Amino acid sequence: MSDGGLTVLDGSQLRAVSLSLPSSDGSSVTGAQLLDFAESKVSESLFGFSLPDTLKSAALKRLSVADDLDFRREQLDRENASPILRNYVAAIADELQDDPIVIAILDGKTLCMFLEDEDDFAMLAENLFTDLDTEDRGKIRRNQIRDALIHMGVEMGIPPLSEFPLLSDILKRHGAEGEDELGQAQFAHLLQPVLQELADALAKNPVVVVQKIKINNGSKLRKWISVTFSLSVLVFSTGHLIQVLADEKQLSETVEKIMQEKQDEKDSLSNKDVIQRYLEKNGASLGLPPLKNDEVVILLYDIVLGDIENGKANAASEKDEFLVFLKDILEKFAAQLEVNPTFHDLDN
Repeated sequence: MSDGGLTVLDGSQLRAVSLSLPSSDGSSVTGAQLLDFAESKVSESLFGFSLPDTLKSAALKRLSVADDLDFRREQLDRENASPILRNYVAAIADELQDDPIVIAILDGKTLCMFLEDEDDFAMLAENLFTDLDTEDRGKIRRNQIRDALIHMGVEMGIPPLSEFPLLSDILKRHGAEGEDELGQAQFAHLLQPVLQELADALAKNPVVVVQKIKINNGSKLRKWISVTFSLSVLVFSTGHLIQVLADEKQLSETVEKIMQEKQDEKDSLSNKDVIQRYLEKNGASLGLPPLKNDEVVILLYDIVLGDIENGKANAASEKDEFLVFLKDILEKFAAQLEVNPTFHDLDN
């Protein structure tokens, strides 16, 4: 799915990818050949996006591959390699579903929108010139056009220089590296052909840029519920003390903290209010989006927690009852996030 120029890589793009090993005279392939082919097909399906090493390693772990180098050296029968290929791509899709990546595809279209409308371009050039003319002299240096492009940034279709070195060549060709000064009209006259050549170059070879945006789609929350709650119900309905893994302890510990807060609360808040306050402060640890001042997330909390009946909430007095009640709340959050994922900038 996409949103306002951003594209979310959530694994859905890979579910229907046709996978078959390329024809070869040999009866076997190496693990390296299989992985390289798979990653090529994945990149092709993800708009040319190159998979991070951490994502590839995590996908291999899903296939119980402990050592990447050893697997690359293996000789695999072609018949057996085909299901491994499909499983590897499916594992990548699962990783992206659990932890989506947001990208911007810079293909020159945004720049063309500015260039095709004289008024839009004039306003853009004026705003850029004003921002760069910090001393309000009506003049800026010619080489500050590079700063103008940096100022425009990915949001306006400009790729980072580190990922698009051709940008330096474009600036040189248009004489945008001198120290002489330009007025606003001269700046606009120089900026226009620079942006046009850049748009043409991106149209031929789009650039994919990863955005520092976190998506909360409920997948982490849903997985946590399914893992922890199934065992926690067993623990607290039978009363047996068993040793469980850290993840499986988290729900129990969360309930204990909530119940302790209620016990310590002097104002005798209702169960609903105590749970709401706890989730608003600590929800991120459970996979919920941070509340902060985000109106979308505030609305999400209002929808889920506003649907809770105080009578039903206050009926939960024992730990196992709190478990059931908390699970119901978290499942509602997961359902809402699955339909309407939320975004937040990792730099904030």
